[in-house]
Amino acid sequence: MKLPIFIADAFTAKAFRGNPAAVCLLENKLDEDMHQKIAKEMNLSETAFIRKLHPTDNFTQSSRFGLRWFTPACEVPLCGHATLASAAVLFHKIKNVNSTLTFVTLSGELRAKREEDGIVLDFPLYPAHPQDFHEVEDLIKTAIGDTLVQDICYSPDTRKLLVRLSDTYNRSFLENLKVNTQNLLQVENTGKVKGLILTLKGEPDGQAQVFDFYSRYFAPWLGVAEDPVTGSAHTVLGSYWSQQLGKKNMHACQCSCRGGELEISLRPDGRVDIRGSVAIVLEGTLTA
Repeated sequence: MKLPIFIADAFTAKAFRGNPAAVCLLENKLDEDMHQKIAKEMNLSETAFIRKLHPTDNFTQSSRFGLRWFTPACEVPLCGHATLASAAVLFHKIKNVNSTLTFVTLSGELRAKREEDGIVLDFPLYPAHPQDFHEVEDLIKTAIGDTLVQDICYSPDTRKLLVRLSDTYNRSFLENLKVNTQNLLQVENTGKVKGLILTLKGEPDGQAQVFDFYSRYFAPWLGVAEDPVTGSAHTVLGSYWSQQLGKKNMHACQCSCRGGELEISLRPDGRVDIRGSVAIVLEGTLTA
């Protein structure tokens, strides 16, 4: 078996920043267990598998494809950065002729549009509802100790817990915050939470580069201790911060050690556009 495979750094224009994803192109059906084996071998937060929907399709001319995402531990229902990486591979390496691609996924149909300054993903927007602190106190205390918390919300659609840190903190604090993910699986094992978002309001105008909000994302329940830049988390963050800031268009920074930037635009149809750049860093053949 030989598969074309790429590694692309998503939500960055610079190599070795952003969030790396592996992208496999499937000319033929792959054995079900092989998806997970390949993802475990690649050992990145996500490996994406693009498949043809019909035997007569081809990766250059067709505009609709199947798409699945796997962490080293399991399949996930939605992944933003690996979708962005998949679109970039098709647009820039395979030279797909279409301006918009549609991916059929576990989260429905997702679209990726080619634009001059990047790729725009059309994703669902997920609301986050107020969460009682006492129900998640052990999880939060385990993760961030006595760090001051301003707000807590929960997204039942994505099973993500959003924890907004106090506005008294700045970007540097969030970047350097030591988060304990090792014990989270023991503290939260009900299946309610599959991802932890830590977020912070952006700093005032006058900074070198202004962001509306910052975040970091942790998903040890899915085998990912910290994800460098997470498109799916911004389907929740976009909803939350739009309400908090009264804005439809926002500039976001996920300030992990690799870092990444996202442009967020809420749409009239209740979905969200997430714009980002991609740097493709590796192209090869997977042999098994």
